Amino acid sequence: MEKRLEGRIALITGASRGIGRAVAKRFAQEGAHPILIARTQAALEELDDEIRSETGIESTLIPLDLRDFDAIDKVGATMYERFGSLDVMVANAGLLGVLTPLHHLKPKVWDDVIAVNVTACWRLTRSMDPLLRASDSGRAIYVTSTVGHEPRAFWGAYAISKAALDMMANVYAQETEKTNIRVNIINPGPTRTGMRASAMPGEDPETLKTADSIAHEFVNLAASDCTLHGQMIDAKAELIN
Repeated sequence: MEKRLEGRIALITGASRGIGRAVAKRFAQEGAHPILIARTQAALEELDDEIRSETGIESTLIPLDLRDFDAIDKVGATMYERFGSLDVMVANAGLLGVLTPLHHLKPKVWDDVIAVNVTACWRLTRSMDPLLRASDSGRAIYVTSTVGHEPRAFWGAYAISKAALDMMANVYAQETEKTNIRVNIINPGPTRTGMRASAMPGEDPETLKTADSIAHEFVNLAASDCTLHGQMIDAKAELIN
């Protein structure tokens, strides 16, 4: 069976759980070498064990708190020394914060959400851009949310951060229009993740699609034959046997 990401190097943030974990595993199944970023070493090692058991592919593990912006720059330099280029960047990591009226938000919560959801994505883009340009088909994928373009009471910091992320990705898409890079945004929609459970504790998770069922949409955007650019994709679930 043809593997659509055979030999491609793919970096995924927030890789240890939820959508990031599902994407990392699916990328490996499609032949990519995953570079996995998350805060917890143990969770990354567990995922690496699963990927190696299922595919025989060994991942590159980078335990990192994305609020450590200088460390993001160092990742780019290290990857250049080891790989020389990057084929796929998935900016997936996100922080929900607290659902509360804007005027009740504590500054620390606001700062952390903006740091992870916006500033870290910019620092990551800044650090990875030379590597993506060195690929013959660099792909940048940013994970957004419906609340980034549909205002929703009490979702303040998270919604505002996703609106900012969308604009950043669209600006980057325009700036790379004449390059080999393709930049797109994906909106997973309601998905069975820990973040969704925190935001909607009364919701029946069985009514939601799984992260595994939408991982193919990331493969489509990561593939070298993807021609989409500057688009927002609403993820549609596939049937998982």
